[in-house]
Amino acid sequence: MRLLGSGVFGCVDLLVGPTSFMYASQPRPEKTMQLPTYNQTVKTARESVGGFSSPGKMPCHAISLPIEFCNVGSKLAKIAGTICSYCYAGGGFYMMPVVKKALQRRLDALYAPGWVDGMIRGINGAKHFRWHDAGDLQGMVHLKNVVEVCERTPETSHWLPTHETGLIAKYLRDGGTFPDNLLVRMSAVMVDGPAPTFPHTSTVHRDRDPIGQACPAYTQGGQCLDCRACWDKNVANVSYPLH
Repeated sequence: MRLLGSGVFGCVDLLVGPTSFMYASQPRPEKTMQLPTYNQTVKTARESVGGFSSPGKMPCHAISLPIEFCNVGSKLAKIAGTICSYCYAGGGFYMMPVVKKALQRRLDALYAPGWVDGMIRGINGAKHFRWHDAGDLQGMVHLKNVVEVCERTPETSHWLPTHETGLIAKYLRDGGTFPDNLLVRMSAVMVDGPAPTFPHTSTVHRDRDPIGQACPAYTQGGQCLDCRACWDKNVANVSYPLH
């Protein structure tokens, strides 16, 4: 089965340049936090990785990063009509000084020894977890660490939305696999655009009908309530109305 077709790569390459160059100069935090590797409480574990976020609509915690450090997304954000040009994390709550400091703390902690253990202890057996309500994968080390966290928290259902097509493709070409409890959803590039060529995807609709299952949150007070479509491997595509 071809997991990533020329459709999504062609579109991304045309808009932001060849995907093969997206990770050669990826940004790194200016400083690195030293994380404790001894047994931690859930509270101190979450603090050690910069703290978890709590998206208001969702039934679980998440972790977010500054959108300025999105390898693909920061480029797409400069192009009219792309989903990233409408990114909700580029304004509102995410621009508050306290939130921006929290985002930077998480970025600073990302490559520190003990990050994987801190994430595992912080997740603490939760039923669901979302990766990156803001921001995206920073590179191969980050992706492999996320996979390890998921492998070591088998009781938790993980959802990872991403625009990092080149990174995911290289990981899979090199023999990488995803554990059964991790669902990776490749995000579409354009508003009202097609879903990428990948087993699980997401799109954003405005003037066209949704593709696949429409997110119901906007018809139920902005809440997920009992919907878990984003984590559901039986749902090939989730379509979100434009914020």
